[in-house]
Amino acid sequence: MYQAPFLLRNGHINTIYTYLFRQVSGVHYERTRIDTPDQDFLDLDFSNVGADKIVLITHGLEGDSQSAYMRGMVKAVNAQGWDAVAMNQRGCSGEPNRLYSSYHSGKTDDIQLVVEYLLEEKYKQIYLVGYSLGGNIMLKYAGEQGRSIPSQIIGVAGISVPCDLAGSAQELRSGGINYLYLNRLLKQLKSKAITKKARFSEAAYSNADIRACRNFEAFDDLYTAPAHGYKDAADYYSKCSSAQFIPSIRIPAYIINALDDPFLSISCYPVEESAINRHWVVCETPRHGGHVGFAGNKERYYESQIRERLRTNSD
Repeated sequence: MYQAPFLLRNGHINTIYTYLFRQVSGVHYERTRIDTPDQDFLDLDFSNVGADKIVLITHGLEGDSQSAYMRGMVKAVNAQGWDAVAMNQRGCSGEPNRLYSSYHSGKTDDIQLVVEYLLEEKYKQIYLVGYSLGGNIMLKYAGEQGRSIPSQIIGVAGISVPCDLAGSAQELRSGGINYLYLNRLLKQLKSKAITKKARFSEAAYSNADIRACRNFEAFDDLYTAPAHGYKDAADYYSKCSSAQFIPSIRIPAYIINALDDPFLSISCYPVEESAINRHWVVCETPRHGGHVGFAGNKERYYESQIRERLRTNSD
């Protein structure tokens, strides 16, 4: 279990310290672009060591392959002798995607597409890792697949996962320091939505509507839900929250959500769902850690945990 250094035994401090000060050197990517069936694209950044096994990693809301937590995981799994591929969600690779739609917390069809690509590349083993929003997608994907998941996928991990999207959205609008996280993420999302409006004039919102959004529920009602086929934010949250899919997972799954994570409500800790599926799922809830924090050693706690799972779960 993660033990935070004394000065980092606060969720906000652990979160902000890691975000501001973590740097990861020595990671070099080679980009591959794959086309999607709906005429869009995904940019995949590979860091290869010549292995026939690979870890597929995806980021959180408005992150990308260059995020320090992504680079840290890539470096850790490369050191374990695995290739790594950092998947950039649509519109997050430094270039706008082609469609009015983009990415969201439940977009598992893109995960399936990348898995199929990796299998075509002859990888014999695949391990899935997702951070925050990306963790929600990975757990949802594993649960949706159930017993039908490709046999080459040997495990899945979710770090700081908002397993109940509505609860997380409510937590982030609760005020205090959480306003800083909410405001920073909304600023990025609003900018992209305004760019979308310029390219797709038929979008059913105005720039003023977007600027007026003060929380995720308002933004998701206006853009995310209708752009991706959901009735409204509540419908989107209900159908895409990963907690409901955890009992159906049939590969070894590891979830780590710190109890002091400022992004997570009580409903985001899937203890009961994991207990139902305890043969496959380990849900770790350390007292400290913040949101994608877990600072301390140069290698983060969750990286060492996943490295251990790569050792024990692979052939």
